[in-house]
Amino acid sequence: MYDVIVIGGGPVGSYVAYQLAGLGYGVAVLERKQKIGEKTCCTGIIGRECVETFAIEKDVIRRQANSARLFSPSGKVLRLWRHELQACILDRVAFDRAMAYRAQAKGAEYWLDTSAEAIKIEANRVRIKASRQNFEAKVAVIAAGFGSKLTEELGLRKFADSVGGAQVDVESKEIEEVEIYFGREVAPGFFAWLVPTLCGQAKVGLLSRQNPGFYLKRLLTSLHAQGKIASPEAEISYGGIPLKPLPCTYNERLIVVGDAAGQVKPTTGGGIYYGLLCADIAARTLHRALQRNEFSAKALSRYEREWQQRLTQELRIGYWARRLFEKLSDQQIDRIFDIVRTNRIDEALLKAEELSFDWHSKAILKLLGHQVIARTLKVFKIPRN
Repeated sequence: MYDVIVIGGGPVGSYVAYQLAGLGYGVAVLERKQKIGEKTCCTGIIGRECVETFAIEKDVIRRQANSARLFSPSGKVLRLWRHELQACILDRVAFDRAMAYRAQAKGAEYWLDTSAEAIKIEANRVRIKASRQNFEAKVAVIAAGFGSKLTEELGLRKFADSVGGAQVDVESKEIEEVEIYFGREVAPGFFAWLVPTLCGQAKVGLLSRQNPGFYLKRLLTSLHAQGKIASPEAEISYGGIPLKPLPCTYNERLIVVGDAAGQVKPTTGGGIYYGLLCADIAARTLHRALQRNEFSAKALSRYEREWQQRLTQELRIGYWARRLFEKLSDQQIDRIFDIVRTNRIDEALLKAEELSFDWHSKAILKLLGHQVIARTLKVFKIPRN
């Protein structure tokens, strides 16, 4: 019997395994894919803070970025730029494998092509029925990403809100900056992106509640007509992103972490950094539980308290801003672009420490603190739900 079984071999699951295996525990990681790092819908953009906090290896970073161009529905442009490095664009295959190698180097066992089909929590162990064989452990971690049915089957309920995404890898033409596109005709209620990766290559994708593939194909046609990409034809990868966390992310002998728990930025859909932060908290909580041989729901509830203390404000304000943005018309978005440029609000934000790639709540509140924008949006207070 293992001490810990981690379901999901992505970076978040691998980080939990790395931490616990490094402390001497017997850890197994069950990964449904045949290879670590198979194709994913994730763009792989992380902030400088994430790179430094988790010592991300330089050889998995494809490109560094300190600027982005934002396009309004009518084509107006805002350029956000800083001298300092703001973000890194990862090679997601190499990154996922590097995180798994870290865990394996500490002794974690990886079972590939192994899907966890059911979890049964018993008085003294967790039994996991998998596609290849059955497993037992003292405690289990679900880090299987968005869409896993395991959490719902264990009584942890469904996500209250989520969105679909679609992305492709394309050949690009001299794109040096990240480009973000807004508008009902592009990605209704959300946004689309063109992210340069290696020389002559880029990722194009978007989020949409309905028909993300349809909107992506139309965007590819437009980008091709503009000469930004070599061809509108590409194989589309689809995925889902939770916009609100699970109501509960723990139970007796069980912890849920990462996208599977909904620990994702509702503003951008980015989940790597928040997932890793929560994986660190999960590992500390499980270390304490393993030391004491205490795996009750009460003992593991400390995990949820800690990660909520760290992220609740960001998630709440981010989700509120996300819902507000979805209600805006193209004309209102264009008006906001005009207000920001005319009043040099973008320059003020760029000079402020509040503008962070990873922490958005202070920048959101500062932006809405400008009276002209508040009047335009008629925003006065943040709802509690």
